[in-house]
Amino acid sequence: MWSGVAEVVLAVVLGLVSAVRADVYSYRDPQGVLHYTNVPAVTGPRLVFKERPIPPAAPMLVPGRRWLPELMSRPLPRADATVYDGLIREIAARHGVEYALVKAVIKAESDFDRTAVSRKGALGLMQLMPQTAAFHQVHNVFLPRDNIEGGCRHLRMLLDRYGGNLPLVIAAYNAGTQRVEDAGGVPPIVETREYLARVLRYRAAYVGAGSVVLAAGH
Repeated sequence: MWSGVAEVVLAVVLGLVSAVRADVYSYRDPQGVLHYTNVPAVTGPRLVFKERPIPPAAPMLVPGRRWLPELMSRPLPRADATVYDGLIREIAARHGVEYALVKAVIKAESDFDRTAVSRKGALGLMQLMPQTAAFHQVHNVFLPRDNIEGGCRHLRMLLDRYGGNLPLVIAAYNAGTQRVEDAGGVPPIVETREYLARVLRYRAAYVGAGSVVLAAGH
């Protein structure tokens, strides 16, 4: 039974390697269960897949074309919920990701519906695809803590990949790293451009709200 499960897990992991470019190790625990991981934290792991070295991503353009200001000028939907604010702050801080960015992504992705399922199969608050959830070791995509944890890990990975360039990070969260890098910047996809403008505007609103709260606290 375990060998069959291990093969499925390995297939998922290996299917993600080309996108995230990570070594994959296997080891068997004292109970005889076979595990696959990209972090060889145990003694004697066996390397089963070696990442291919890649050069740093080429410099990319920050979108400053006419389409972005126009999209950002559109009215925002009604105010969002604050039920997950404490959880977002806690998890975002632990991963070194901006609170306002995480909350903006959640607002744009699911409008704070923890049971949201998209037509493409994205799940939960941060609309994680099953492969992304598996890679970031999300156990229950509909549990807010698990979902936000996976989403923050993914954002942290994208922030590191693109040197903190928020437009590229947000575009890659929506369209994937391959499309961003093939386009040499934000891809010319209507959905992605609208998503980028929406997230940036939500983020600006949350940053502003945070400033008001801090000012009131003083």
